[in-house]
Amino acid sequence: MNELPKISDAEWQIMRVLWQKYPLTSTEIIENLRESTTWNPKTVHTLISRLVKKEAVEVVKTASINQFFPLVTKEECRRVETKSFIKKVYDGSIKLLVMNFIKDEKLSYDEIQELKQILDHKISEKE
Repeated sequence: MNELPKISDAEWQIMRVLWQKYPLTSTEIIENLRESTTWNPKTVHTLISRLVKKEAVEVVKTASINQFFPLVTKEECRRVETKSFIKKVYDGSIKLLVMNFIKDEKLSYDEIQELKQILDHKISEKE
């Protein structure tokens, strides 16, 4: 797979279950989602099928059951979603995102120090 698939919000919920533990059958995925969604089993099966078609999930078929495995990592998907969000909302400007975040959020002293360390580390990488 050359490019990571675009995963919908509903599909993210399936992926979160698979990232926590795999392989899982569709019944196990449905059971894991029972408390956090009101989806019926057919909806979950549809979402799993879409993820298989998008090559985000692999299905291993045995005589009696199908087991599902994630083909993409959470980190890879987060990177793609973050880039897409920054491009869509901030016209690709990370600076605007960070400025808005810092202005709008109440950060603790420790969080500010941690952000400062991250930025200092980035500066030292450039030198």
